[in-house]
Amino acid sequence: MSSSTSDSLGGGSSRTERSKGLQADGALMFITCIWGVTFVVVKDALGYADPFTFLAMRFGVGALALSVLAGRQVFSPTNLRHGALLAMFLFLGFALQTWGLTLTTPSRSAFITGMSVLFVPLLSLVVFRRMPKPAALVGVGLSAAGLYLLTRPQSGAGGAWLSAGELLSLGCAVAYAGHITLTERYASKEGVLGMVAVQLWGVALLSAACLPFVARRVEWHPSLVTAVLVCGLLPSAFAISVQTWAQARTSAVRAAVIYALEPVFAAMYSVVLGYEVLGAPEAMGGGLILLGVLVAELGTSAWTWWRSRGPGVRRAS
Repeated sequence: MSSSTSDSLGGGSSRTERSKGLQADGALMFITCIWGVTFVVVKDALGYADPFTFLAMRFGVGALALSVLAGRQVFSPTNLRHGALLAMFLFLGFALQTWGLTLTTPSRSAFITGMSVLFVPLLSLVVFRRMPKPAALVGVGLSAAGLYLLTRPQSGAGGAWLSAGELLSLGCAVAYAGHITLTERYASKEGVLGMVAVQLWGVALLSAACLPFVARRVEWHPSLVTAVLVCGLLPSAFAISVQTWAQARTSAVRAAVIYALEPVFAAMYSVVLGYEVLGAPEAMGGGLILLGVLVAELGTSAWTWWRSRGPGVRRAS
């Protein structure tokens, strides 16, 4: 095979990989929008049920739905082993997030949860022994700056920067970072539904195991029933399945930067429904997060294109 033919094939393969990566990133952006919108839905539901009862019902619904679709995949030894490990991180993340939502606003919970973008590069370095690309790190930095603007206290508000609800949300961010990182490691291009079903069963069972130790409360209101069904099927069963599929085709750091958009979507929905009003610093923070996503997505390609033009071409332009 000639070198030109080899280069051509290599270029085609590279373009195919980039195309698959962009498809995965687009899918992650879509489910991030779903997760952001459901912050307000969960906040409403927690007015009628305690956090662990809600989680047990929500993930039980999702687990049942996925088990029907996955069939025997649920009992695969690999899916059982990897799914159980991921379920522990997922449970911690959702438990701390849902508990925190009872003590803070939907947008602030979402903003602080988004700080997982800071922890994923560190965990990726430990798990994969791989330094993230410079564009991804710049994207992380921009997103982190945006998150600070979104979460900093109002002047004269008094008190510490992080309340009890916000500290719980921060713990959730660390747990989610672990889940994102390990999902890249264990995500398979086949048998996705089975592994996700195991995770959802794990979260449902762990939540149910906590019920004897907490104050239980359930008021069967239409908002609660709707939230259990919607959150069980969309942000749990559907979105986590898409996440697992997509992270088999992109890196954990790129995924984390995209997930930083979650608070932006949550804030937009919260403002539209009249839960809160966001000012200029919050708008600037959202803009920085968006910029961080663009840099992480396009920065490497843009830099490669710029260098490929050569000094002479750049001066001529």
